[in-house]
Amino acid sequence: MSKAIGMVEYKTVSTGLLAADTMVKTAEVEILEAQTVCPGKYIVLLKGELSAVKQSVEAAKEKYREHLIDSFILGNPHDSIFAAIYGAAAVEHIGALGILETFSAASIIVAADEAAKSAEVQLIELRIARGMCGKSYMLLTGEIAAVEAAIEKAKAALKDSSMLLDYAVLANPDRKLCKSIL
Repeated sequence: MSKAIGMVEYKTVSTGLLAADTMVKTAEVEILEAQTVCPGKYIVLLKGELSAVKQSVEAAKEKYREHLIDSFILGNPHDSIFAAIYGAAAVEHIGALGILETFSAASIIVAADEAAKSAEVQLIELRIARGMCGKSYMLLTGEIAAVEAAIEKAKAALKDSSMLLDYAVLANPDRKLCKSIL
């Protein structure tokens, strides 16, 4: 049994709701989130078997292509993604700090999955387009070499999408900054 997640991101709320309905009617999937994000975009994040997620995402993309911003399908996503999305990551200490920003909600999850699978890092947070005019970012931590490697892999995962906005690695962030992040 293969677990998978997928997302579609639309320019309008009405199209997003139509797409969400199409997705759950197309295959046996469960909606994890279906909501408005800044600036009035709509995202639908779902889970299920890989084949079902593929069918649902592809059906929504095909039917509502005109308002589609971004989408993804991930088979076997890294477990830490979910805690980071919901702000429940159990990070007690920040070593080096990696930051990566994207222009879309979908692209940050793809980047975070790649980063988490590529190096010994901990995802701290995935901020998905809330309060950011539609942009998204991730924060991750670990040893400096691991954080640098994870950020490079995340950047590479986005190279063809033109959704990468910016990135940085802080080798030794100040305690006051770390306290504000945790």
